[in-house]
Amino acid sequence: MAKRILLAGILGGFALFMWGGLAHMVLGLGTVGIQNLPQQQPVMNALQASVAQSGFYFFPQVDAAMKVPPERVGGPYGIMIYHSAGAGEPMTGQLVKECGLNIVVALFAALLLSMASGLSGYVARVGFVTLLGLTVGLMTNVQYWNWYGFPLSYTIASIAIAVIGFLIVGLIAAALVKAPTPRIMAVPAKAA
Repeated sequence: MAKRILLAGILGGFALFMWGGLAHMVLGLGTVGIQNLPQQQPVMNALQASVAQSGFYFFPQVDAAMKVPPERVGGPYGIMIYHSAGAGEPMTGQLVKECGLNIVVALFAALLLSMASGLSGYVARVGFVTLLGLTVGLMTNVQYWNWYGFPLSYTIASIAIAVIGFLIVGLIAAALVKAPTPRIMAVPAKAA
């Protein structure tokens, strides 16, 4: 069974990686709701002049105790991932990491599927893995929409990418990882 789980994880992970590429580069789902700044050069000049350190920034500054809630500060607010050195590196390293992550995630899905004893049918096993994708998609993306104001269209597209990706993993894993056979314990015969 371990070989089947490993095979399902590797094949499912590669399929998930390929789906991610298709979703982002061909279908454009990864950029739904994302906009470019209309006057980005003055903003970039101001960032280079005032922000020296790369990091994850929230503005305006609000302390952890929320003594001044954002709605009372006035003016714009937002979050920013800032890299002071720029984005000159090739994407090769990021793609390798993404593929590795996809394989690990698919391995977890296949492992969980191997433990789901009540799912004997193929469709039920595919549905189980797809529901894992819905859980993954909802967890982070809805939090980002709620707390950081990510666009709803971006949130829905990101959830769809996760659900469809896990559906694909489920199609592969359900074909390779069979439901565990329930063990029936023999009942000792009563002595007469």
